[in-house]
Formats: sequence, C-alpha cells, structure tokens
Amino acid sequence: MENQASSKNVILNYGVYLGVASVLIAVVKYAMGALYEQEFISGILGVLILIVFIVLAIKKFRLDNMNLISFGQAVKVGIGTTVIGTLIIIVYYLLFSMAIEPDFKTLSIEAQKAVWADSFGMTPSQIEEAAKSSQDYFYLSLFGGIFIVNLFLGGITSLIAGAVMKRSEEDGY
Repeated sequence: MENQASSKNVILNYGVYLGVASVLIAVVKYAMGALYEQEFISGILGVLILIVFIVLAIKKFRLDNMNLISFGQAVKVGIGTTVIGTLIIIVYYLLFSMAIEPDFKTLSIEAQKAVWADSFGMTPSQIEEAAKSSQDYFYLSLFGGIFIVNLFLGGITSLIAGAVMKRSEEDGY
C-alpha cells in the first residue's frame, strides 16, 4: 500500500455531505412545525443517513486505494466523516438558536416540561427545578449530547463497516 490516496479528501467530502443531509432534516422538521415535538422518525432517518455516509466514505476510500483498506483506515475514515458532519450540524444549531429562532432554548425547555410531566410523572416543583437546571447547561448538554451520540453511533458503524470492508493484498481478489 505504498501509493495510497489521501483520506483527508474523502473524510472532508463525505463529512460535508453528512452535515448537509443532517441540516436538511433539521430544516424540514422546522418548516413542518415539528421542531419541538418528540418523534422518532427524524431520529431514525438521521441514524440511517449517518450509517449510509460512513459506509459510502469507507467504500470510496477503498476504491481510491486499488480496492485495499485496513481496518484502522476504515475506522479513521468513518470517525473522521462523523466528526466533520457533527461539527456542521452543531454550527447549524448554534446559528439557528442565535439568528433564526432566538427563543429556541426557552421553547425547547417548555416542550421538555410536558414530557417530564407526562412520561416521568414529575411534580410541578420537580419540573421547575429541572427546568432551572436545564437553563444553565442547555447548550452544553445539547451540543455535547449531539457530539457524543453521533460519535458513538459513527464509531460503532465504522467498526462494523471496517471489519466487513477491510481488504489487504494478502486477501486476494
């Protein structure tokens, strides 16, 4: 594997594709007025898009390298793609909450209060205490949560795809 293609271009390209697709899901959800609703369709779609772009990035890198890729290279490409895509979605939500929907934090916490009352049976005093705590750490928990969940899912996908798609010169064709 002396004449390897650079993984940087594949990671950047597919990371941008992943980020743009994730932003499009968020924009559609906002346009439909479902931004503050608790539903799973957009979450499942987001996970599927994450998986698809990671697999496509690893496949592209393998094709660029004469159909050869090591397990470590596959994981590197998958995690790199995930990080770039996740940073794009975080920047989008940061801009969204500052410019497009300045009340994003307040409206998100209000929507969460209903979930706390309905699903968890919390008392009004517990809800107010949780809401106050959420106010203080909202952006840290939102962006940290997005980053950690995406990195976890991207890591698992990269490990599985890397194990399936790895190919060395010794494996034969």
